[in-house]
Amino acid sequence: MAHVAVHDAELRLEEPILVEGFPGVGLVGKIAADHLVDRYEMTHYATCHCEGLPEVAVYHENETSIAGPVRIYADENRDLLVLQSDVPVSPAAAEEFAGCVTAWLDEHDILPIYLSGIPVDPQDRRALYGVATGDAQALLGDHDIDPPDERGAISGPTGALLYEATRQDLDCVGLLVEASSQFPDPAAAKLLIEDGIATLAQLDVTTATLVEQAEEIRTARKKLATQMQQASEESSKAEPVGMYQ
Repeated sequence: MAHVAVHDAELRLEEPILVEGFPGVGLVGKIAADHLVDRYEMTHYATCHCEGLPEVAVYHENETSIAGPVRIYADENRDLLVLQSDVPVSPAAAEEFAGCVTAWLDEHDILPIYLSGIPVDPQDRRALYGVATGDAQALLGDHDIDPPDERGAISGPTGALLYEATRQDLDCVGLLVEASSQFPDPAAAKLLIEDGIATLAQLDVTTATLVEQAEEIRTARKKLATQMQQASEESSKAEPVGMYQ
């Protein structure tokens, strides 16, 4: 049965915000989510057992334990949840997966922040935009996060989650950042954290290591980035669609 299994029922959250980190353009969502989990040494709080997710066991360096491919981590002191994923979600499974996760978020009154990259060939400073549903739209204005400057569509699991929020009339925020369409982009993830996530979730998080270790991050994530390019329909992506498309 599709559900989100909580492993630490004693952990207490008041009004939590969840940051979603699916791999996509520039791997910005995954890099940002992984950084938060590592920086805050977050607790493995729950695992997503939703229809359509690959049946794989994930292991990590220097650890003997295994875990599911889509996990939720928690920081009780910061009232923060982070969804960390090591796998893409296929287009055929995106709707059921989004319904599974959204039902759990709604049940526990959790505000999600969904992340996606806009594929560009960045030369200068990247732009950050925000979209939202319900009352969360006011948050963008309160924190000076601009709306997109052109029409577009968000695909992949992130697009499915945002669309499910509109269908269920739930509050959520989507952050869209310009990112490299070819390589992992730690600089875009840094902007996403500093000007988006940290502002909305009221976090104090150091991001200097994302720049200092940029080449290391690119090398470590290069294989996943290549896989995501080959399976573009499974990748979270925000891109313009044009006025008449």
